[in-house]
Amino acid sequence: MEQEKVIVIDFGGQYNQLVARRVRECNVYCEIYSYRTDIEKIKAMNPKGIILTGGPNSCYEAKAPACGRELFELGIPTLGLCYGAQLMMFTLGGNVERAPVQEYGKTDVSICADSLLFEKVPEKTVCWMSHFDYIAKPAPDFKITAYTKDCPVAAAENQEKQLYAVQFHPEVLHTQEGGKILSNFVKRICGCAGTWRMDSFLEDSIHAMQKKIGSGKVLCALSGGVDSSVAAVMLSKAIGNQLTCVFVDHGLLRKDEGDEVESVFGPDGPYELNFIRVNARERFFKSLAGVTEPEKKRKIIGEEFIRVFEEEAKKIGAVDFLVQGTIYPDVVESGLGGESAVIKSHHNVGGLPACVDFKEIIEPLQSLFKDEVRKAGLELGMPEHLVFRQPFPGPGLGIRIIGEVTAEKVKIVQDADAIYREEIANAGLAQSMGQYFAALTNMQSVGVMGDERTYEYAVVLRAVSTVDFMTAEAAEIPFEVLKKTMGRIINEVKGVNRVFYDLTSKPPGTVEFE
Repeated sequence: MEQEKVIVIDFGGQYNQLVARRVRECNVYCEIYSYRTDIEKIKAMNPKGIILTGGPNSCYEAKAPACGRELFELGIPTLGLCYGAQLMMFTLGGNVERAPVQEYGKTDVSICADSLLFEKVPEKTVCWMSHFDYIAKPAPDFKITAYTKDCPVAAAENQEKQLYAVQFHPEVLHTQEGGKILSNFVKRICGCAGTWRMDSFLEDSIHAMQKKIGSGKVLCALSGGVDSSVAAVMLSKAIGNQLTCVFVDHGLLRKDEGDEVESVFGPDGPYELNFIRVNARERFFKSLAGVTEPEKKRKIIGEEFIRVFEEEAKKIGAVDFLVQGTIYPDVVESGLGGESAVIKSHHNVGGLPACVDFKEIIEPLQSLFKDEVRKAGLELGMPEHLVFRQPFPGPGLGIRIIGEVTAEKVKIVQDADAIYREEIANAGLAQSMGQYFAALTNMQSVGVMGDERTYEYAVVLRAVSTVDFMTAEAAEIPFEVLKKTMGRIINEVKGVNRVFYDLTSKPPGTVEFE
């Protein structure tokens, strides 16, 4: 990671994580930082390249997010995307104005000059535009390298100073040659070798944890999900029986999931782990009683988790470290990575209480995206059925129930979700979707069942196709499968008289409901 790194400077763009993810696809390590990051800190990181993200503002406004001219004088190759491109031009003396014709969506782009950035990119290509301002005139000493019908400066560069600006979003899959453009930047322009590999990441991480932990005792917060499972196996390889895995059964799990987790990680499972299962169902339900606001629910769940782990640590005796399966999107969505707004406080990041009774929290996966975590699991020799199991949020069904969480509502979601997953598997669709689950709305409506009036809940079915869980599209499930699932839920799950299917993509929605 430290040998070659590209940093993404975030100006509040919705695709900030996606930029970093695309850079990593080039086997180059990448991290996200706020535009407020001090210039001296950026210098100290010694990045091989800098990418400026898009953002919702106009760079010529008085209070718009900005960076100093000195950023562009560091001698570090820099690529501005959309707002980042406009800001680069504006800061260096170009003109940025409200566009007479705004561009949004797939747009034909013409490459009009030789450029390392567009090496092996066809002269005519399609890119994803999303802007209401445009670069009316590039900064001095910049040449225009691409244009569209309505945008005279779709790309510009000062090759001598290694400054590049593109009005479109190469990180979005709708940009046909986006991957090639970003690869050209990080490899041809920044000179990155692309040596970041999962095997070396694991080797370095395990060595670093051995050095940090020494002879100390470690408690791993094991949920049974992909992230915490991979973290547990990493720690097991690093420190062996110094590790104790605590599985908190908070009553918000999927149907029969507590027993399934114990069968894998407990004494009869394939891993030689010190495993403790804590039944905390009543404790969590009591803390959540009457709470309807999503962020508050997440923070309550986060605090209760920590308190249970602290109590178990005292029973074990002299536990120094707590290990969590936090991943990079958790950090960024909790508002701790770049500049974007807090989308949701993940219970193991933004939902943590201020005071934690552990010497340190270790998060070995906090620099990885979800698909990279899966690669790590395979590299560690974990079986595919564990590595590719359906993602499940740490707060569990607490964020798949809109409004107050009760035992009755949890039972409804568990039963509906089990039916849905069973029908998806029966239809042979399980491997083709990124994530699918049932959630419970807080809406009750009138229905008729058995010639009698009902007034019961509506269940929502959700299924998305995604690679990295930063962007997602609603999965196209055959209608017959949805219809069969609906019929079973209404007939078999007490308290439900309607079933919806959620077609929302991410963005504007999120995969989970709260």
